[in-house]
Amino acid sequence: MQQQVRSQWITPITLKGEHVTLLPLSEAHCDDLIESTKDGELWKLWYAAVPSPENMVCEIRKRLNMQQQGLMLPFAVIHNATEKAIGITTYCGINANFRRTEIGWTWYRKSMQRTPVNTECKLLMLTHAFETLSCIAVELKTSTFNLNSRNAIERLGAKLDGIARNYRLLPNGLPCDGYIFSIIDSEWKIVKTNLKHKLMMV
Repeated sequence: MQQQVRSQWITPITLKGEHVTLLPLSEAHCDDLIESTKDGELWKLWYAAVPSPENMVCEIRKRLNMQQQGLMLPFAVIHNATEKAIGITTYCGINANFRRTEIGWTWYRKSMQRTPVNTECKLLMLTHAFETLSCIAVELKTSTFNLNSRNAIERLGAKLDGIARNYRLLPNGLPCDGYIFSIIDSEWKIVKTNLKHKLMMV
């Protein structure tokens, strides 16, 4: 029974919205993602972990390997207007027994940041997490110095659970604190209302 529940959490699915569609990640998305990461040279952000163009294939394969191990469910973020992949996001830190997951390992091309893309991605993923998987909590994490990410998470309606000291190593090898946010099931209705309102205003 537990295996069946866990299987549901890591089975590839498609989540479709007005602005974006989340498709199961595959190597077929590689060229679009290479183009996307060049938009703003995102891999040069020292406080984030965005793959460089030459490492994109390895990054995709790593995420797919982690999916096979039951550790994550990765998506390519498809911009509906162009039908191109503009970033990646995942369910990770999956704990089906405790009905918890994390949304993370996320990046979008720079020109798609501060647009409806992130809001709708989170709406699609949170809706699936709370209304299909019956999650009791969804976590979102970011590093101390990624102020844009911290602000974006707070705008979703997530609340800060705490700061994990030396939470992870950055690509440059330096340790960095992690800001841990969450949304719990009792908050989902108001968070969903907020996200839908934000999308209506664009």
